[in-house]
Amino acid sequence: MSASSPGWTFLSNHGHVLVSLAADPGARVRDIAERVGITDRAVQLIVADLEAAGYVERRRVGRRNHYTVATHGRFRHPLEQHVRVGDFLALVAGSAPAPSGH
Repeated sequence: MSASSPGWTFLSNHGHVLVSLAADPGARVRDIAERVGITDRAVQLIVADLEAAGYVERRRVGRRNHYTVATHGRFRHPLEQHVRVGDFLALVAGSAPAPSGH
């Protein structure tokens, strides 16, 4: 965020990490942390939350992790639970994400 930007955004850090993983499934924790503006440890905790909730699947590929976002899932809050994760990501990314098969 620039110095003239407000101190808040419409998405939480969980939302930012999810968008980042959808855009770059092979991203390193360090890269995600830099993009989102949080610590590596915070990214690790958020990815664990997203995995536990079924929004993200982590698979080891060699020495790296590869992430698959479950685009069929829906938001958890009652105000947004009608929104599919894939539709949200398509809106944010400007194009439809690849189907996850979940």
